Amino acid sequence: MPGYSVVKSGNYDLLVDVGFLVDGFTLDDATRGVLNNTTYVLDGSTTFASVMDGCIGINVKRGRRDEGDQFGAGTMSFTLNDTLADGVFNPFDEDSPYYDSTVPGLAPMREVRLIRYDNANNPEYLFVGNVVNYDYNFNLGENDTVTVFCADAFYKLGNTQLAGQNPTKEMSDVRIGWLLDQIDYPTGAARNIDPDNVTELGGGSQYSIPEGTNVKAYLDQIQQAEQGRIFINREGVFVSQPRIGVTLASPVATFSDNGSGGVRYQKLGISFQAEDVINKATVQAGPNTPQIAEDLPSQAAYFVKSVNLPNTLLHDSAAALVLADYLLQPEPEPRFTDVEAQFSGIALAADRDTVAVIDIGDTIEIEKHILVGGVSTLRIETLSVEGVEHAISLLNGHTARFYTAPTVIAYELLLDDPVYGRMDENNVLG
Repeated sequence: MPGYSVVKSGNYDLLVDVGFLVDGFTLDDATRGVLNNTTYVLDGSTTFASVMDGCIGINVKRGRRDEGDQFGAGTMSFTLNDTLADGVFNPFDEDSPYYDSTVPGLAPMREVRLIRYDNANNPEYLFVGNVVNYDYNFNLGENDTVTVFCADAFYKLGNTQLAGQNPTKEMSDVRIGWLLDQIDYPTGAARNIDPDNVTELGGGSQYSIPEGTNVKAYLDQIQQAEQGRIFINREGVFVSQPRIGVTLASPVATFSDNGSGGVRYQKLGISFQAEDVINKATVQAGPNTPQIAEDLPSQAAYFVKSVNLPNTLLHDSAAALVLADYLLQPEPEPRFTDVEAQFSGIALAADRDTVAVIDIGDTIEIEKHILVGGVSTLRIETLSVEGVEHAISLLNGHTARFYTAPTVIAYELLLDDPVYGRMDENNVLG
């Protein structure tokens, strides 16, 4: 089986682009220059080298913890035991297989890929990004370690600026595509922009983009207006999803507290607090008059808890009022906020494969047995995934945590069906 075994979790690999053909023949090199060598060949094929054999632990954090937050750059950090690896990660070691005199191999901005192989040996990416920093720790008489910090493509977008210009009035998905074109962002499979957005953005001089505007900051403005998701997925693809609400997506996994109804989890977060209430929302479309939506009974019960979005990219006041209504949450509701599963506690290999690739925007189901009047009652919630974390240790295995938000599943309308043939908010045209 490819990759390196992680206890009770599966096989994994961690690949770093070292900047040159790691399996290429090199004249006058004591190792790569040996004739008839089957490892270092004339037409070397890859610039990626595995560093998993020296890895101590890996941590991945992507997405957001709450649906009201913006998406930041996804990050991954991993620690390498350089002493165990005979010093090959040392930037001063010219004999290292990762060293090259013209382009230093283990250098910032090199691409990095974290892979898990499923039960059929298919590689699945858990993170794709770039190295942004190396933290070397040289310990006299002890093991030397290297902690490598990585970030996904949002890191680059956060360091890219736009030329000043006036955009055209258009839907948010069109604006995002135009924005990425302005900075020559990769096209094709590198983008997954959903065309089903609900928001039209303003154009002309009143919505001008000043010279030097940060690309990531402008994407945040688009997301604020759309209230969808804009993120980099686990495969390194730029993803834009429309306003969060009803979904047609069935749960990709069910998590259960006893394991009988699905994947067994070890920890579950629950929130039920007045801070979740929003009973007054003020939204302004560009320079237009701010629009206000409010729930007076909620204000009487919880005082005024407001949110204010000034000078948004929305094209008119009608769209601003729609968004203000959308933002209202007049009553606090108990909900499951996050769930954590340890792969060592997941009995089936197929379930481990499923949990490993759960991504932002997926739908999951969580079950918990709760005592009500001394009787065990099953509570089931269907939730969207807003954030993903992975902690991988070669000694302790793989732990995954998912941060969630409420969602509602709608089903495609089926004529003459006694359940799915009814015209209501739960059955919709596909």
